[in-house]
Amino acid sequence: MRVDRLTTVMSATAGAALLLAGCGGGDTAGGTGENALPGVDQFLNAPCPEAAMKPATDKEFTYWSMWTADEPQGEVLQKAFKCFTEKTGVKVDVQWLGRKAYTQNLVPALNTDAVPDLFDQDVSKVGAAIMTPGGTQSVDDVFAMKVGEGDKTVKDVLSPSSYDFPQNKDREGHNFMVPYTIQSSAWWFDKDTAGDIQQPKTMDELIGLFDKAKSDGKAAISLDGDIPFYNMYFYTQLAERYVGAGGLYKAATDKTGQAWKTDPGFLKAATETAKLPKYFIDGWDAAKFPQVQQRWADGDSRFLYVGSWAPSETREYLDKQGAGTKINYGSFQFPMPEGATHDTVEQMSIGFSVTKKAKHAEGAKAFIAYFLNKDLLSGIPAVADNLVPRADLAVPDDLKQVKAALDDPKKEHVLQYDGIDGVAGGKWQTDVFDPADIALLKGQLTPEQFVDQLATKGAEFWKNQG
Repeated sequence: MRVDRLTTVMSATAGAALLLAGCGGGDTAGGTGENALPGVDQFLNAPCPEAAMKPATDKEFTYWSMWTADEPQGEVLQKAFKCFTEKTGVKVDVQWLGRKAYTQNLVPALNTDAVPDLFDQDVSKVGAAIMTPGGTQSVDDVFAMKVGEGDKTVKDVLSPSSYDFPQNKDREGHNFMVPYTIQSSAWWFDKDTAGDIQQPKTMDELIGLFDKAKSDGKAAISLDGDIPFYNMYFYTQLAERYVGAGGLYKAATDKTGQAWKTDPGFLKAATETAKLPKYFIDGWDAAKFPQVQQRWADGDSRFLYVGSWAPSETREYLDKQGAGTKINYGSFQFPMPEGATHDTVEQMSIGFSVTKKAKHAEGAKAFIAYFLNKDLLSGIPAVADNLVPRADLAVPDDLKQVKAALDDPKKEHVLQYDGIDGVAGGKWQTDVFDPADIALLKGQLTPEQFVDQLATKGAEFWKNQG
């Protein structure tokens, strides 16, 4: 997830910015026809919960949304705005700006007074692009606000792992974002065509699944190779299991670049990664997203590795095809490679932040607490088929295996990509990591050359930063 602060990075990330959170865009709430989700109408037509926190002075606030109005998340939020106004009298002035809002709208506005009171994005983007230049304010006070369920507060209902981590702290150590959606990633397959696949315990077992797919006449792995963040999954997933949470980030921010060479886990991860590309579907590096993902949905390949938005996006695609095709979604995590000691699972929090210059912070913060009421937040799984940071709400059937991994107490939680996509406002990834990563996947670099390039180019990058 995808943090870019500087104009020079925007063009490189524009395509990937469209991929966030089950978010191809333009679909109606929960899909229609054969792929409609249960519970959509029930949520949208349910009565509004009472608001525990009613602003004393604010009668309105502005919100710039990362969603569009016709997306499932937009449908959920529109109901929440209607309810908030009904129960508090506070009007919400919303602009549906989509994924590029934080770069094309918010970042340029930071030095002006024309900023929203409230906005949303994933925590990595907010941290690098908005918080770092001083564009956010503390939302610590929101965690003490009641959500309208007796005495329950925001802190009471949220899972600590969804917000209490270093990347959600500003320079003074305050939280700058309150989450309402949680994402992870997984290997996806169709249970009806792939059979009863169990979680592979070793990389050899994973490779065996790929060999079986090929013997069945299928491509093993679909990958939209024009999306750097999708290419990034394989190496970072494996490296995290060798070096643990914070290991990749530490290496990426090492000014000498030598950390890539001193920890043998980085080379081991590259060696494991280099075994995968021969299983990629033909044309993976020539197609334009979402063509290869759609080929997986059409059954041309057996496995797809992307985020927990995969069911939402592919269900939308199949629904638009109108052929009555459905997928019985199954998923599993990367296994532990040989010699690895960190049983990791990635997560990414998406949530609300309040700008430093907000004129109506009181109203904005009251809305955040209101939206986390179970009767409203339940719309995220029910309508948008996404996970939420409350443990007491329903989990979509498609995501139960992902949620089980996130809830496994034995697993070590890691921020998506270990946060290296946020280093230097996203420039380190685009300048240093992406060229080496795509060359490794294409077989143009050996694992040893890949690590050497990260070390050399990383040192050059930091030297040029001054």
